[in-house]
Amino acid sequence: MNSKTLLLGEEKLTRLLPRMAIPTIAAQLINIVYNIVDRIYIGQLVNATALTAVGITLPLIILVTACALLVAGGGAPNAAICMGKKCDDEASRIIGNCITAIVIMAGIVTALLLIFNERLLYLIGATEDTIEYAKEYMTIYASGSVFVMLTVGLSYFITAQGNSLQSMIVVLAGAVTNVVLDPIFINVFGLGVGGAAFATVLSQALSTVLALVFLFSRRTSLKLKLNDFIPRAKVVFPAMALGLSPFVMQATEAMIFLCFNIQLKRFGGSVALGTMTILSAVMLLNSLPIAGLVQGAQPILSYNFGARNNDRVKKAFLMVFALSVGYSFLLWLAVMLFPNFFSSLFINPSDPLAEQIHTLCSTALRIYMGASILLGAQSACQQTFVSIGRIKISVCLAVLRKIILLLPLVFLLPLLFNESAEMQTLAVFWAEPVADIVAVFTTLTVFALTFNKILRNNTLTDNAVKETELLTEVDEIKKSQ
Repeated sequence: MNSKTLLLGEEKLTRLLPRMAIPTIAAQLINIVYNIVDRIYIGQLVNATALTAVGITLPLIILVTACALLVAGGGAPNAAICMGKKCDDEASRIIGNCITAIVIMAGIVTALLLIFNERLLYLIGATEDTIEYAKEYMTIYASGSVFVMLTVGLSYFITAQGNSLQSMIVVLAGAVTNVVLDPIFINVFGLGVGGAAFATVLSQALSTVLALVFLFSRRTSLKLKLNDFIPRAKVVFPAMALGLSPFVMQATEAMIFLCFNIQLKRFGGSVALGTMTILSAVMLLNSLPIAGLVQGAQPILSYNFGARNNDRVKKAFLMVFALSVGYSFLLWLAVMLFPNFFSSLFINPSDPLAEQIHTLCSTALRIYMGASILLGAQSACQQTFVSIGRIKISVCLAVLRKIILLLPLVFLLPLLFNESAEMQTLAVFWAEPVADIVAVFTTLTVFALTFNKILRNNTLTDNAVKETELLTEVDEIKKSQ
C-alpha cells in the first residue's frame, strides 16, 4: 500500500484535510477562472449581447460536465473505497474502465451538440440578436468537449489516490493557459466569441495531456495496465450508479438554467438574460470552492468508511461541515454589502445596456443569493452521502432541491406577482432562495436521522467479517489436528 493512501487512515485530520482540500479548492477556484474569465473578457472586450449569448449556452456546458461526473463522480469514491479495503487491483480496474467510458460518452455528446446546435440554442433561450454569437461559441466548445470531460474525470481519479496537489497542478496549467490565450484570441487575432471558445478548448486539452502523463507515471498510487481500460459492465455500471447523484445535481442545474432563461426571456428580455449570466457566475463563487473542499475530503471519508474507521469519518465530516458553512457566510455577506462590485466586473460602462443591467443586477443578486448562506451545509451533507456510497439518499436530496422545489417555483412565483413585467422578472429570481431554504432544512433533518445509523451498520458489518475470519481460522485448526 502506497504511503499516501496509508496517511488517509492515519494522519492527523487537522493536517490531512488542509493538505488534501487546499489543492482541490484551488483547483475549483481555477475552474471559476475557466467559467468566469471568458465572460469577463467577452463582456469587456466584445459587448453585453455577446456576454448574454455565452450565458445562454451555460445549460449545455453544464450537461457536458454532468456526463463526465456520471462516470467519475461514482468511479472515484468506488476506487477510494477499494483502496481502503486494500484492493488496489480492483481500484485500478475501476479507474481504467471509467476513463474508457468517459471517452465513449464524449463522442456521443459531441455528435449530438454539433448536429442539433442551433435548435438546442433556440430551445434554451437564444434570440435573433444572440444566436450567431451562441452558435459560434458552442460549435467550437462542443468540438473539444472530450478534453473538457476528460479533465474533469481525470482530476477526480488523481484526487481519489491522495494526490490532490497534482490534480490542482493539472487544472492550474490549463487555467493559466486560458487566461493568457483569451485576450490574444479575442482581441489580438480578432476572433471575438470564437476566440474565447478556442482558448478554453486548448487549455482543457493541455490539462488532459498532463493528467494522463501523471496517471501513467511512477508517482501514482495505482499502476494502470492496458487491460484495465477494457470496459466491463460489472465495473462501469456500479460507478455510474453511484455517480448518478452528482450527475443529477449537474444535469438538473442545466435544466434549472434552461427554465430561468425561458422565463427571464419572457418577462425581462436580453437585459434579464444578461443579468442571469452575471448571477450564475457569482453563484459559482459559492458552489465551486465548497465542491473543492468536499472533493478533497472525499478520499478521506471514503477510505476510512471502507476501513470501517467510523470515528475518523465523523470527525472529518464535522470539519468539512464547519468550513463549508463558514465560507458560505462570508460570500453571502460580501454579496449583500457590495452587489454592484460583482456586476461591474462583467460589463463595460460604455456598453448601451450597461446601466440597465447594473440596475437590475444590484437588486436581483441580493435576491438570488439570499439563502446562499445555507448552501454550505447542503453540500457537506449531500456529498458525504456520496463519499460513503449512499446513492439513493443523495439522489433524492438532489432531486428535491432542483426538480421538486426550484423548477415549479420558477414558473409559479411570477403568477403571484403579475402587476408588472419587472415584478415578474424579480419573482423568477426569488425561486432560488425559497427552494434553498426548504431543501437545506430537509437535508439537515435526513442527515441527522441517518448518518449515525449508517456508521453503526458499518461497525456491525466489520464485526461480522471478523467473526467469519475467526470461524475460518478455527475450522483450519481443527482440520490440521
